[in-house]
Amino acid sequence: MAIETDPAPTPQPQPQPAPENIVLGTKTRLPEFSLAGKVICVSGAARGLGLTQAEALLEAGAIVYALDRLEEPDPHFHTIQARAKTELSTTLYYRRIDVRDTALLNAVVEDIANTHGRLDGLIAAAGVQQETPALEYTADDVNRLLGINVTGVFMTAQAVARQMVRFGRGGSIVLIASMSGTIANRGLPCPAYNASKAAVLQLTRNLAMEWGPYNIRVNSLSPGYILTSMVTDLFEEYPERASEWPRQNMLGRLSRPEEYRGAAVFLLSEASGFMTGGDLRVDGGHAAW
Repeated sequence: MAIETDPAPTPQPQPQPAPENIVLGTKTRLPEFSLAGKVICVSGAARGLGLTQAEALLEAGAIVYALDRLEEPDPHFHTIQARAKTELSTTLYYRRIDVRDTALLNAVVEDIANTHGRLDGLIAAAGVQQETPALEYTADDVNRLLGINVTGVFMTAQAVARQMVRFGRGGSIVLIASMSGTIANRGLPCPAYNASKAAVLQLTRNLAMEWGPYNIRVNSLSPGYILTSMVTDLFEEYPERASEWPRQNMLGRLSRPEEYRGAAVFLLSEASGFMTGGDLRVDGGHAAW
């Protein structure tokens, strides 16, 4: 009598470890995210969010110029600069510039464009915050903040766009706004800052409209609360905010600077090729309820 036996189990494919040299945006893997060979400026990139996003652009293949008014960038800048050269086969440069110095700003940006024969992108991340009740703000305080957050952003975008038009290659410009351009931050007296970020949102729409014919895309990125060293220090002065702020969004936590890396690459690459005049709000749902 024949004895039936269970068939031998079919061998299942085993997961293979990913090669260590896979790079985002290669010819065979999401090429629309590649920034290889592109020259991009990032203002306010000596530290913080601007520096974190600059590193992401380097990883996507871009040549990056960090523009900032600090005499020396954060020590971590030099670590990223060395990594760009040894690991990423690209370059991170630093140019000291105050975005309120329009003449120097235009000269530096033009020099960058002339050096490479192109200028492909910008993240305008330079900005300041001032927490002061509306009844106590002075005109000088307001003018200083708007001079950096609005006029400085506008002039930086203009300087870069002029070079994009000159070389006729088009490009992508990202203005760093904030969820505070859409909402009034509960319990946080910063009327001039919020007004400046609302202005950035409107500036984005207008620049996108004017520069679209040159194939220049202009979008804004609106972060929520970010857990930076500055915010951590603020929590020491206002400990109640450490528990209140996370409860004000749908995820119940604050964001980290690295959570905006992908947004930077998306907005500057062809992955967002049909997006202009838009705002990408990354705020954990804060402004959605």
